[in-house]
Amino acid sequence: MNLSYWEIKTWFTHIDFAIVGSGIVGLSCALHLREKYPNAKILILEKGILPQGASTKNAGFACFGSLSELIDDLQHHSEEEVLYLVKQRWEGLQLLRKTLSDQAIGFKNYGGYEIFQNHDSDLFERCESEMRRVNQLLRSLFKQDAFSIASNPFGFKNCVESVFYNPLEAQIDTGQMMLALLRLTQSKNIQVLNSIEVKSFKESLGGVTLETSSYELSAKKLIVATNGFASQLLSETVKPARAQVLITKPIHNLKIKGTFHLDKGYSYFRNIDNRLLIGGGRNLDFNTEETTEFGQTKRVQTHLETLFKTVILPDTAFEIDHRWSGIMGVGRQKRPIVKQLSDRVFCGVRLGGMGIAIGSSVGKELADLICD
Repeated sequence: MNLSYWEIKTWFTHIDFAIVGSGIVGLSCALHLREKYPNAKILILEKGILPQGASTKNAGFACFGSLSELIDDLQHHSEEEVLYLVKQRWEGLQLLRKTLSDQAIGFKNYGGYEIFQNHDSDLFERCESEMRRVNQLLRSLFKQDAFSIASNPFGFKNCVESVFYNPLEAQIDTGQMMLALLRLTQSKNIQVLNSIEVKSFKESLGGVTLETSSYELSAKKLIVATNGFASQLLSETVKPARAQVLITKPIHNLKIKGTFHLDKGYSYFRNIDNRLLIGGGRNLDFNTEETTEFGQTKRVQTHLETLFKTVILPDTAFEIDHRWSGIMGVGRQKRPIVKQLSDRVFCGVRLGGMGIAIGSSVGKELADLICD
């Protein structure tokens, strides 16, 4: 990279904190570091022209979670652990709303619905039998029932007549949210450089040296916030998980409003700008979707379109307008990894597809850990 003296002096020297990844976690961490260190030089390095991974590529769910997901979590975690996970999502979402405002993130509290196709009737009955237990568990957090049974209010076909409704679930405008977060970060004199990929790093007594796609630089401390791409830099147990998404062209007189889960939460859809957005389907082929490569597969795309045609919009003509994918970071445990790896290196990764809900709190937790 042909850098001038001025460029080196202004951007690449005397760096106190270098953050890898300009998603929700990286930006939130930088903001909290700025509160604690008003005069520190904070540099965020992003390999994409926009935040790569999932922060600008998700479906825009506030991500409280579905009833079947929480019931499944209770099979693998204690009640205390599940309550902690939900509490972390809820408090992280409140922190995001407080930081940016509901208007800035396009927050709409339309509620959430879980629907069940006819072949999942056994799962519906299981959820029905476990709903009271889950509501009791979450009552200490919400002071009300989180889930109730409702009739199918939107005329979905080929599915169980009743749905589970969650009045606390909401949706956001992902683009608005990330633009607002970037603007706030830059207003705090935090530098964000795009199209610079960190290839490796080496720690020494004097700091951490980063080898990037453009230039070698040093910082006093390094924070890795790359989530689904974490395994490219760290040895932490984070697996990439690709989520494919598609959106329709505007649909006249669209009545569907809210956030919706089906297929045990592996598929999901919502309204946005008189369109319907649908995503997921990685459970059809976990091995193929465990990748850091963006793209679509015929199998998943056909599955998502079939859900539109047979369940969601069986009597409505629609056209697909756009397709994309995002990369999440997952693992056996749903609790994110917020960790000090050495004297000068820290990480906040493995958000488990809940980045909107927990990204802000993970960023704050990471900044607190660095300060301690």
